[in-house]
Amino acid sequence: MNFSITGLCAHAAHLWHTHPHGRWTILGILTGVIAGLGASAFFVLIEAASVLILRMGAGFDLPGAAGEELFHVPVGPWRPWVVPVALVAVAGLTAFLVRRFLHGMPPGGTDGTDTLIHTFHHREGRLDLRIPLVRVTTAILTIAAGGSAGREGPMSLLGAGCASWLADRLGLSAKERRLLLLVGAAGGLGAIFRAPLGGALTAVEVLYREDFEARALVPSILSSVTAYSVFAVFFGTEPIFQVPDLMFTTMAELPLYAVLGLVCAGAGMGYVHFFRWAKTRIFGSVARRFGPGASMALGAVAMGLLAMAFPALAGGGYGYLQQAIQGRLDIVVLALLALGKTLATTMVLGSGLSGGMFAPALLVGGMVGGVVGRVAQDVAPALVAHPEAYVLVGMAAFFAGIARAPVGPLVMVCELTRGYGLLVPLMLASAVSLAACRRTFLYDHQVDDKFASPAHADETVINVLERLQVADSLTLRPVASLHEGAGFREMTDLMVHSTDQVFPVLGDDGHVHGAVTLHDVRSVLFEDVLCPLVVARDIVRPCPTLTPDDDLSSALLRFVESDLPQLPVVDPESGRIVGLLDRGDVFRAYARGIARLRGDVPA
Repeated sequence: MNFSITGLCAHAAHLWHTHPHGRWTILGILTGVIAGLGASAFFVLIEAASVLILRMGAGFDLPGAAGEELFHVPVGPWRPWVVPVALVAVAGLTAFLVRRFLHGMPPGGTDGTDTLIHTFHHREGRLDLRIPLVRVTTAILTIAAGGSAGREGPMSLLGAGCASWLADRLGLSAKERRLLLLVGAAGGLGAIFRAPLGGALTAVEVLYREDFEARALVPSILSSVTAYSVFAVFFGTEPIFQVPDLMFTTMAELPLYAVLGLVCAGAGMGYVHFFRWAKTRIFGSVARRFGPGASMALGAVAMGLLAMAFPALAGGGYGYLQQAIQGRLDIVVLALLALGKTLATTMVLGSGLSGGMFAPALLVGGMVGGVVGRVAQDVAPALVAHPEAYVLVGMAAFFAGIARAPVGPLVMVCELTRGYGLLVPLMLASAVSLAACRRTFLYDHQVDDKFASPAHADETVINVLERLQVADSLTLRPVASLHEGAGFREMTDLMVHSTDQVFPVLGDDGHVHGAVTLHDVRSVLFEDVLCPLVVARDIVRPCPTLTPDDDLSSALLRFVESDLPQLPVVDPESGRIVGLLDRGDVFRAYARGIARLRGDVPA
């Protein structure tokens, strides 16, 4: 087989211009390559900085996850004071960079993922590249200095930022830019977590509380697989965690997993409410009074003191999650880590420092699952052979509930375990947690569904109105019309005694020849010489007509083109006028149609 770069480029160009699916295949792969390279650089930088500050500088000998120990260097002397000093320095740098480069930018919300969600819904997918570059840089330093935050949020934001930049270079439309934004986020998440399918699914479902972005799924999978492949070239294909062979074997254990879902929901609600309370009441008040830099400094000091007292709370914490998965932590340590990580993550992200919520949420969920697994084994030892399985199920159920993302975390755990042995309990616990957390959500900028998103406003209006006809909104009543020879006095008398704003002008054949409005009459009202001479045909304006069978989408376009508040409706056979359709009738029909689609009113 002959292979040449020129031929490949020519084939790609042909696909780009002739096949929409081929175009998105190219975009998915290209975005995946960029995200994979970005994830590789991000991973090396954060591991190197963590070793330099935490291991060598502070002397923290923290465990690492099986797939994350990139550098092996001796532990430095015990200097725990390095952590608060480093975090305060990072807080100062973050405040400076945000003020210097992100001043006037839209609020980021909870973390990088929330920024991505806001960009998709409200900014047409246009993400200023300065936002991910600043946030990723400061996230690397925050986590490396001991801040309790995750790397997945910043990495998905970096992938999204690169995708948005690429969309601008290629001149893509707003709709295409939004999709490519998700494609980039999926690549970043799939690569850094080493779970390509789970990363793609999470990227398309985290936008909504009760929906997902189906159009972005296939290119997101392509991007995520490509990014994961690029990442694997440098770091291998081993998953982050080394997971024992865990299988679900007895249906009698399912009620215990349902209980786990409820416990994860309760813990998740506490996690979110505490985070929001501290962010608003403590750090928010400090930021309003003394500026964002003071809030970040307060969070840095609090996190630094926590890390000095409890080194296990420093950094991302995946090493302790690895130990929990392997059953090496007792129930007291599991419970303390769940509570401590909730507090530490709130200090970091609630104060405005950079990082992601994904990893801390997985860790807290895993620890909660570990506690439930140990208790369940004590209560029913015959049923619970592997309490470690509850750690993995807890990870998915906890995040699914608070992030309103039921499928992505579930698939991620399956990818971590390299099988579907825990699929049934994962599905049950995630569903229970999702249902119980219905009114709790982690991300500020999530919307309920596509109907609530500006990204789908155009297609929602068209789809709803196309299903409705003019006859559905038309009230049959006598129409105040004018003959084209009607004099000025007849016109004014008719308008004074009518509530209409548009008056169809009819010819001798009874067909509509145009219309006269109040504005048209007002334009000659004070012309004493002209008034007695003016007849309707002199001031008539063009006026499109509708038929009862026309759909309301077409009617809305004619309202826009004519700029008239009412349009005459005529019989399609005789051409005789049968009524007037008001522009407000179209909007009311749209509102009713949306309510029916949402289930707010009976169909």
